[in-house]
Amino acid sequence: MTTPTVHTVSSAEDFAGLAGDWDALVRAMPRPSPFLLHDWLTCWWRNYGDGATLGVRVARRDGRLVAAFPLYTHSRLGLSVGSFLGGRHSALADLLVSPDEPDAVADDLAGSVADIDVDYVDLYGLPKAGRVARALEGELGLIERVESPVLELGASWEDVYRAKTSSKSRNLHRRRRRQLGDLGRLEVDVAREADELMPALEEAFRIHDLRWEGRPDGSDFASAVGRRFQREAILALARLDVPRIVLLKLDGRAIAFHYYFALEGSMYVHRLGFDPSFARYSPGLVNTLDTIETAAAEGLTRVEFLGGAERYKLELADRLDPLCQGIGLARGPLARAAAASQLAYIRLRLRLKQHDRLRRLYVDGAAPIRRLAGHSRNALRA
Repeated sequence: MTTPTVHTVSSAEDFAGLAGDWDALVRAMPRPSPFLLHDWLTCWWRNYGDGATLGVRVARRDGRLVAAFPLYTHSRLGLSVGSFLGGRHSALADLLVSPDEPDAVADDLAGSVADIDVDYVDLYGLPKAGRVARALEGELGLIERVESPVLELGASWEDVYRAKTSSKSRNLHRRRRRQLGDLGRLEVDVAREADELMPALEEAFRIHDLRWEGRPDGSDFASAVGRRFQREAILALARLDVPRIVLLKLDGRAIAFHYYFALEGSMYVHRLGFDPSFARYSPGLVNTLDTIETAAAEGLTRVEFLGGAERYKLELADRLDPLCQGIGLARGPLARAAAASQLAYIRLRLRLKQHDRLRRLYVDGAAPIRRLAGHSRNALRA
């Protein structure tokens, strides 16, 4: 067996040339990430790559792509930082390695980060038991950032739902659905084709604005660049039959949405939201249950919630498979100080978030101020 050759892909043109083999490596991952699909990353780079540099490390054996470390470099406080291509959108990001390659290939590729000339790395979205975490153990400060509940759908959805929920919960779900139905005609609309997905995405944007007005929203789902990226990406992934948007409609108007990806037998939650004027009837929960039922009917056997440990997720989930942020491989005193400061800041924020009163104050208590500030900015632009 010949030794793999390793080099850095640093241009969009060269990255485009990897399309033929790239997705096969993604689909071979233990937890295949739709956020590493070539089309998704290409759209992300086109919208977010200004001022940054591609630094994708790839390994080829006999001319065939056998492994990749999807990285880019950007500047932070005068230092060069290496991060996953896809940034904060890169849930479940990891090394991509052909299943017939030895572990040494992944280890060597992970250790080759030094060849892209970064001061330190900041890798968000790592699976805790992933290849990067193992290969760079002891060299990264690893912090759990997202609880990421997982639900296995081995049996029928009806059986799983009954096994996971109490009779009290099921009665509540039926009552909420009945209450919504009393308000008008209730229907579930599943968008899967490109011509269905685009109007459904616009409805998702509208509902997202209603849900998060005046509240902190770190998703970038409401910004101009974020929406441009989402529109491009959903069309690109529609060619692979990956995106789905499930809308809960009342008298023809969407009051909740659940946007997910279907890849290699799993459902990956991307975004969801509901119209807060119907909050008392739990339309988001009703829509989530409909969405999981839709995914199960399609033949998907796992739900990756990829978010926090909200009560309804914990009730349904089999386990937590956390996503982490890894910071380290620092070169020099300035980089070590910057990496240590960032780790300390993240740990402090996580501790503060554990205090319910402080979290409620940040999320809801300051909402009127944020809404007023937003209206003032809009008035100045007008």
